[in-house]
Amino acid sequence: MRPDELLPHRPPFLFVDEIVDLVPGESARGIWRLTGEEYFFAGHFPGRPTLPGVLMCEAIAQVGALAVLADERFSGKLPLFGGLDKARFRRQVGPGDELVLECEMTRLSTRAGKGSGRALLNGEVATEADLMFVVVDQQ
Repeated sequence: MRPDELLPHRPPFLFVDEIVDLVPGESARGIWRLTGEEYFFAGHFPGRPTLPGVLMCEAIAQVGALAVLADERFSGKLPLFGGLDKARFRRQVGPGDELVLECEMTRLSTRAGKGSGRALLNGEVATEADLMFVVVDQQ
């Protein structure tokens, strides 16, 4: 299964290239391969392209959304960011890097949930955060 089969996100705002592991309603793991052609590298920062930390948080949230949307209870729904806690940025990520994205649901109801996730670079934590979200109709 491809990430865009579950997620409503599309380029240039789809940050999961591959689903590695998926347990509906519980957890997901994915890969984001940064080519250097991404739009944000040109301005963040000229001469030292660096992946913005907030985009790593979004990528973690997208992997969390995969876990939620794979659960049949949430078919036709859309998880939206409700909050971000304990975000930490530990490694610089740039062109040519591959991030392993992980998110585990720590609480999930029919209307909202919480998850804990991280982005790994070469097996080391680049970013970690706790996420809160609400689940709404997709329209």
